[in-house]
Amino acid sequence: MLDILKIAVVFTAMLVFLRLKWNIGYVLIIASGLLALMYLMPLQAMLLTIKSTITDLVTIKLFFALTLIRILEMVLRENNVLAQMMEASIRLLKQKKAVIISMPMLIGMLPSLGGAYFSAPMVDESTKSIKMSPEEKGFINYWFRHPWEYVLPLYPGILLASAITHMELRSLILSNMAYALIIVISGFFLSMRAIHKRTEQKKEKKESREKIDLRLYFSFAPITTILLMVIVFHLELHYALGITLIGLFLFYRLDLRFAIRAFKYGFTKDVIILILGTMLFKFTMENSGAVEQLSRYFFEKKIPLLPILFLLPFISGLLTGLTVGFVGGTFPLLLSIAGGAHLNEITFAFASGFVGVLLSPVHLCLVLTREYFKADMWGIYKKTIPGCTAIMAGALVLYYGLKSI
Repeated sequence: MLDILKIAVVFTAMLVFLRLKWNIGYVLIIASGLLALMYLMPLQAMLLTIKSTITDLVTIKLFFALTLIRILEMVLRENNVLAQMMEASIRLLKQKKAVIISMPMLIGMLPSLGGAYFSAPMVDESTKSIKMSPEEKGFINYWFRHPWEYVLPLYPGILLASAITHMELRSLILSNMAYALIIVISGFFLSMRAIHKRTEQKKEKKESREKIDLRLYFSFAPITTILLMVIVFHLELHYALGITLIGLFLFYRLDLRFAIRAFKYGFTKDVIILILGTMLFKFTMENSGAVEQLSRYFFEKKIPLLPILFLLPFISGLLTGLTVGFVGGTFPLLLSIAGGAHLNEITFAFASGFVGVLLSPVHLCLVLTREYFKADMWGIYKKTIPGCTAIMAGALVLYYGLKSI
């Protein structure tokens, strides 16, 4: 019980600071210090945590990825590529609603660090003609990125779950498919009410339209190239971004003055603080023993199986904001408690954990989305919580429906 109170204090403090519009990076650094104090971490452990934060490969990759994403966003924006992509989507998809959600869903296929920062300007561009709050835009960018993590084997979480439970990946994907559909359907219902009219198409001569269409559709080349390099050739995102940027600089013949301005835009203090704060909190959670202590508490109190299947992954996902965090941290324990791997229990636990990830204030996609749109965190949560409730309702139906299989 003491561990639950400690975590509650830390998260309450975080939410208070976020409500006061504090920079999320600084909030996470303060939360890490508070967590270290509450768990009485020795000085050596604290220094090791700081060292891990700075030297960890994920931190370095995240820094390069976010920096290059900012540079790419500037190149695309200042060369009218984003506007051309939106116009091409309008012509192709016709429906304004489909255009808006297509960008985060497309970029969401990239199992990348910081991908939300990539799709955010596209959502912003596609909603310029619509009266929509920063919180509504933030929810669209955040929510529609995430159906893939339940079903796409490019994401490490579902692969790790399959490996730990020795459950066939195909079975896990098929059972999780319902959650992906719920995300799309609930998100559409929660965010598209204010959009009624079909996108108006301008009447143009056939000859000129064909020429413009070719140019517009070519605007998807940078993103398509990145997707191909990451998905087909398994290149890491920061490498794919670097190669694409080199191509864009050559294609648009961008001069040294623009390059200097672009790199100044990319390398910002806010990005550095954001990354350090996120990674420091993650390592403090691990090294303080918070997740481990909570897992042990539920086990020792002999709480019934269904609440454990929900609470352990959910809390772990909420604390870490990472799918691999709740899978790697709780699934081995769940297997021992449940007496083996059963499809209904594993898919329910996966749904619970990822709902925790979606609601986590340290989930990087949420952090980046909130920062880009300068949105109020509670404003995004007001739509995210009903969506997560719908996911868990579906998870309960699946839990009992698959029980006999």
